[in-house]
Amino acid sequence: MQPGSDVTAAPVGRIEVVSWALFDFANSGYTTVVLTTIYGAYFVAVICGEAGLAGGTATLLWTLAIALANLVVLLSGPVVGAIADYRASKKRFLFLTTAVCVTSTALLGLAGPGEVATALVLVVLSAVAFASGENLIAAFLPEIADDDNMGRVSGYGWSLGYLGGLLTLAACLAYVDQATRAGLPAAHYVPVTLYITAVVFALAASPTFIWLRERARPHARATPTSYLMQGYDEVRSTLQRAMQFQDLFRFLGCLVLFQSGVATVIVVAAIYAQQVMGFSERDLIVLIMVVNLTAAAGAFAFGFAQDRFGSVPSLVCALLVWIAAIVFTFLADSPADLWFAGNLMGAAMGATQSGGRALVGRLTPVAHSGEFFGLWGMANRAAAILGPLSYGLLSHFSGGDHRLALLSTLAMFVAGLLLLPWINEARGMAAREQLPAR
Repeated sequence: MQPGSDVTAAPVGRIEVVSWALFDFANSGYTTVVLTTIYGAYFVAVICGEAGLAGGTATLLWTLAIALANLVVLLSGPVVGAIADYRASKKRFLFLTTAVCVTSTALLGLAGPGEVATALVLVVLSAVAFASGENLIAAFLPEIADDDNMGRVSGYGWSLGYLGGLLTLAACLAYVDQATRAGLPAAHYVPVTLYITAVVFALAASPTFIWLRERARPHARATPTSYLMQGYDEVRSTLQRAMQFQDLFRFLGCLVLFQSGVATVIVVAAIYAQQVMGFSERDLIVLIMVVNLTAAAGAFAFGFAQDRFGSVPSLVCALLVWIAAIVFTFLADSPADLWFAGNLMGAAMGATQSGGRALVGRLTPVAHSGEFFGLWGMANRAAAILGPLSYGLLSHFSGGDHRLALLSTLAMFVAGLLLLPWINEARGMAAREQLPAR
């Protein structure tokens, strides 16, 4: 834990670190099933298909929904984080966002074929709650890890996260296989996969709320509204200190670029595999399960590499793998090619997501962790708007040409790679120590 922070100096036990990491395990099922594998393709093919919407238009609607959800979190995340710091209520806010995400995911199963508006509302609500919770759980990282092991602890979380996504997908695949053998349509078995996802999320997140401790000290304010104003004031103050934290803000800009590519892959991978490469629902689920294993290994190994060799050199290597994977996908003309590219993406995804969170943790004053990780979330949300929306617009205006749209994703990774060497990690960590506790 960083010195001079305005938090209790309670020791961090292994069970607490595991409980923190288990939240990544819990919420990854939502990303994997709803955003990546099953529901996105179902929304395009069945929800919108029954409403008579063309594939390009349906893909654009899907990416617009994700963009709207991320815009809400982009605007609210830093303020929520600052309020959580002052009220020492990160855990309470995390519980609220978890409950909303679990409930709206389950309700999403009630939106039938052709019910586009209902599905869009529930997708936006669940995605807002998911992304807000992602910010809040990340804000605990500087409290439970120090500079020497932050990469490894972040890697543990992402590794468990991918295993959680794998477990959820395996349960869904078992039901999908049973349903398809019985001749049941997607409109029957896809809602059941959403119920499975909601249950796994709720159960796996329980240890987090039992054992993870809130170490920040609350700061009294006269009225509840003053916390809101204080949150806005803190965010404004942080943005005004951008020159003091130039390496943090440079990295956040870099993160917006390469995470735009990551976010696009997460949101449109299933659509691309089905629309371009002709993958069946079952083949797609199996592919994502294998990719989750690759991503778990990538996140775990990258955590050690990051602590050993530094964040910037390690992220450069990860982005080079991403670029190679996107180029290979663009050139792919058989399912086997996509399997190879998908596993490259998995290894790189685990590395970039784990490494980005750990580097922000290293550059963040622990007493301001909620606020600064709100900015990290803000960058991620901007990326989740820019990347998928660029892809959706290119797909729409090109008449559904997914290969052309993929070029926008490649450009994001290249731009992030070019900006990354301008970040000085040691200077950024020194700047962190100059910000006093509250």
